[in-house]
Amino acid sequence: MNWKNLSKKKKAYLFAFIAIVGLLMWAFISAGVITHNFNRSQLSGQKDKQEALINGIILTETKNEKKYWEIYGDTGNYDSTNGVAMLDNCIGNFYDENNEVSMSFESSKGTYNERKKQIIMYNDTTIVIKDGTVLEADRLTWSGSDEPVIAKGNVKITRGKELYATADEVEISPGYDDFKIIGNAVSKLYDTKEK
Repeated sequence: MNWKNLSKKKKAYLFAFIAIVGLLMWAFISAGVITHNFNRSQLSGQKDKQEALINGIILTETKNEKKYWEIYGDTGNYDSTNGVAMLDNCIGNFYDENNEVSMSFESSKGTYNERKKQIIMYNDTTIVIKDGTVLEADRLTWSGSDEPVIAKGNVKITRGKELYATADEVEISPGYDDFKIIGNAVSKLYDTKEK
């Protein structure tokens, strides 16, 4: 077959065919170059990794029909590799032995570590205890129903018009019925009784 003897139409088809084959080969080679490390990382222990991105996530811990806590996040993700759920714009409750809300919280960011069974709230955290005490802190850490809840960083405490305090850290008892102020504390108590 001689190139000079081919019609213009056949030359155009042949040129288009060669261009398509060349383009496909370029795409195949480029894909291999781009993803060559991807396959290797999948084989090196990532094969069992599960990750979920969720809108409107609710986490809760319940045992023997007793609810210990619940957290709602506007958005969140869960990574099975490290067992951590990360939530944005969180609200939640902790419950007492009678399944009644004993402490509530709100925070812009939070995590639940499944392995440590630990809840941590970060940034702009507000905590309300059942007696009406309100705490604002940078961070809230819950490490189990038998452990104290720790509020740290720029802690402000108010209870109506009776109490105003600031501290570096506050330790809330496991029963959520009292708390201990720790580090650089300033407390002001006001008598609200009428005379």
